[in-house]
Amino acid sequence: MGKTLAEKILSTKSGCDARAGDIIIAKADLVFIQDTTGPLTVRQFQTSSFKRLANRQKTALFLDHAAPSPNYGLSNDHTLLRHFAQQTGCLIFDVGDGVCHQIVAESLAKPVDVIIGADSHTVTAGALGAFATGMGSSDVAIAFGLGKTWLRVPESIKVLVSGNFPEGVYAKDLILHLIGQIGADGATYKALEFSGDTVDNMSVSARLTIANMSVEAGAKVGLFPADKT
Repeated sequence: MGKTLAEKILSTKSGCDARAGDIIIAKADLVFIQDTTGPLTVRQFQTSSFKRLANRQKTALFLDHAAPSPNYGLSNDHTLLRHFAQQTGCLIFDVGDGVCHQIVAESLAKPVDVIIGADSHTVTAGALGAFATGMGSSDVAIAFGLGKTWLRVPESIKVLVSGNFPEGVYAKDLILHLIGQIGADGATYKALEFSGDTVDNMSVSARLTIANMSVEAGAKVGLFPADKT
């Protein structure tokens, strides 16, 4: 029996024959946090038994969602994240460097990667063929220390898109239409896998838009096949 894209990626990263519904342990190729959810992750990591990051070059901090800081509380959180980066040697993208999802897509993500972020829109990197998903701060803190995470392999919904967009219709209209059809919980803990000639001809920015909004249908991940685009 053939495999879905999600099953193929998670089989590769877990070293087992992963099928929908299986519980697996997968290697994390990138673990990242941003400045509104990340401080909780850092504090949980610091109070754990971990002595160091599993891979500091695959751990990234972003000061982007509250940048520049609007109040002293967030300023203190920024200081916490900067100190953590200095102490651990992990990657840090400071105020003004850019938004995490764009930087991940442009510089850090690769096809077949497993990417974990303390942000629901981590799914954006699925546009590049990566299994990218958001998790809670506790799970991300564990991934900081272990370099891996547990996952239930999601069932997949194949979204086949064909034809040309009429004038004035764009990728965001497509994903909003899909969400309207299946509902805000229509893909809960499922992989939305996009394919078809329309997808083949999409720009990377269009794919990023669709993958980013997959979570608005409850999806665990929004996946596109990797190609030369």
